[in-house]
Amino acid sequence: MSGPANAAESSARTAALPSGVPFTTIQMNLCNSGLASCYSRNGGRSVGEAAQVIAVRRPDVVTLNEVCRNDVVSSLTNAMAQTFPGQQIFAHFQPAGDRSQGGLPYRCRNGDEYGIGIVGRVTIGSVPIRTFGGLYPQQDTSSREMRAWLCASAGDIYIACTTHLASTSGTIALQQCRQLMNAEVPAVRAAVGGTASIVVAGDLNLRFGGSPNAQSCVPAGWYRKGDGSVQHFLTTSNMAFSSSQSLAMTYTDHVAWRVTVVPS
Repeated sequence: MSGPANAAESSARTAALPSGVPFTTIQMNLCNSGLASCYSRNGGRSVGEAAQVIAVRRPDVVTLNEVCRNDVVSSLTNAMAQTFPGQQIFAHFQPAGDRSQGGLPYRCRNGDEYGIGIVGRVTIGSVPIRTFGGLYPQQDTSSREMRAWLCASAGDIYIACTTHLASTSGTIALQQCRQLMNAEVPAVRAAVGGTASIVVAGDLNLRFGGSPNAQSCVPAGWYRKGDGSVQHFLTTSNMAFSSSQSLAMTYTDHVAWRVTVVPS
């Protein structure tokens, strides 16, 4: 686990998510590297489409895969800020590694760093934001892209994590998923504090009932909600499931996956 990348100046501390108040996560794989074949239907327009999803669906946190750094820290941060004026907005990005460059950041076609991101909001006051992330120790050595994980904590209120697991080997994808859920996430939660609620969402490149089975990396005390394909949402049992919905996307080859839970 890497150390905190940054923190807001405020020293305010708040306990967990408020009980009974719905909390919505939207997971999106935007296929915006400019390199993958799915970009041919995209042409960069998936980012604008994602901004529209944010404006209409009003999530608390958005997890993002196959994006460029500027997509996260500029375009979609601005979309969140415009949707929720006056609220604290945070955004963080974690590049994938480039094996051909000794693990340096993988690059989008436009030269920007390529990887995963999180954009979130805090509804009450201002809290410190901490980030954790890195590359997995388990990687498919036949692939140039080295897969990464990212978590961001909003004070003691909540932790959101995302990842995009290996697409070239189900065995490696499952190993990475177990590394995230059994090692990285518990370490982040311990660093932040045990009261913080936690959600994990991403493109796991694993299917429920598949071989390997996405359910195989769900720890005790957690549950999973999938989009019927490779995108999944995981959280702890004290976050009661409320609803989920696949949101059609025109400019990427994945749906947006929305899940709402209610803290107890």
